Amino acid sequence: MFRPAEIFIGLRYTVARRSNHFISFNSLISMLGIAIGVTALITVLSVMNGFEKELRERILGVVSHVTVLHGPEGLPDWQAMRTRLQQYPHVQGAAPYIHRQAMLSQAGNVSGSQIRGIDPSFEHQVSSLHEHMLDGQIESLQSGEFGIILGSELAYSLGVSRGDSVMLVSPQTSITAVGILPRLRRFTVVGIFEIDMREYDSGLALIHIDDAARLFRMADHVSGIRLKLDDLYSAPMLSDELVDSLPFGYQVGDWTRQHGNFFRAVQMEKTVMFAILILIIAVAAFNLVSTLVIMVADKQSDIAILRTMGFSPGRVMRIFVVQGFVIGVIGTMLGVLGGIGLAQNIDTLVPALEKLLGMRFLSPDVYYISELPSDMRWSDIQKIASWALILSLLATLYPAWRAARIQPAAALRYE
Repeated sequence: MFRPAEIFIGLRYTVARRSNHFISFNSLISMLGIAIGVTALITVLSVMNGFEKELRERILGVVSHVTVLHGPEGLPDWQAMRTRLQQYPHVQGAAPYIHRQAMLSQAGNVSGSQIRGIDPSFEHQVSSLHEHMLDGQIESLQSGEFGIILGSELAYSLGVSRGDSVMLVSPQTSITAVGILPRLRRFTVVGIFEIDMREYDSGLALIHIDDAARLFRMADHVSGIRLKLDDLYSAPMLSDELVDSLPFGYQVGDWTRQHGNFFRAVQMEKTVMFAILILIIAVAAFNLVSTLVIMVADKQSDIAILRTMGFSPGRVMRIFVVQGFVIGVIGTMLGVLGGIGLAQNIDTLVPALEKLLGMRFLSPDVYYISELPSDMRWSDIQKIASWALILSLLATLYPAWRAARIQPAAALRYE
């Protein structure tokens, strides 16, 4: 148990003016090393959290949290099923859709595309595509008018803009007098969206669900129903519940199965980066070991006098544990303050640094996310601070143990 005497002496050794300036310099370096390590770790994890959040929002702005399907023939009586699905917990919105692959062509430019038939009146409940429209709006899709909304890169590759027309070639065929021909239909471009994800900007096209049903001969069926939840992490649990409760023939998928490997890879990268950057704090902790060892050698006579006054080896050991731990606490506090300040202002500091250096760190011509996003989480800060304090405490044990082994007679022999 720590007593006031050990705490007082340990604090005095830490803050008092020392005759040995080398020890003071080493203590300062140890403190700054811990602060820099903590600052770097908080900042890097916040930026990685920001990238993960940005990617998740962009992907889930197009991909639904949960999808309910009913085989290749489609889902019959989807209105009743949609009403039923909305009764489940966590479900915020439900929208029918038709999904097929087709080819789009215009003036000799040809591109394969994922065609998604949507109902504009329901689509805003399950996606954020309406927030990413560069030109036009989702509501421009009207039944029977055969309008189409293209991703920005898809529109660029076809060389079209709003108001132009494109030819949609369906893999389904029609039997005519001249033989079997693919189904063709001319659509008018009524909007262009940009998610900043190449998978969707270059390969997704939206049409009205009624037009998709006519083109792909779906009658009153749809491919499935997309669900949006109030908590996206509850998707696997809801999927399991739907599998158990829906009749035979229904298939249920969720975003963790469609893009789970991607987000697990991001999580693994964060874990590896945490392990690498924690080494900065470990190096500072090793420097703390050397500082305290030198301090113990410098204070041998003081230790001997304390021993003659009745201090046990354990009490002597606690003096240097206090000293080292105080250095670790101050360094951790400075690092936490620096990390919070840097993580919360990185969106302004990085552009200022880019302007000063005359260069772009994340060029928009190369990277889809050209700004450094930051998502600071207090759970990460608590974990980082805890690790810094634990490493600082462990660094004090060996020097404190050496101090406790000093024999008073040997230390005072030449005094």
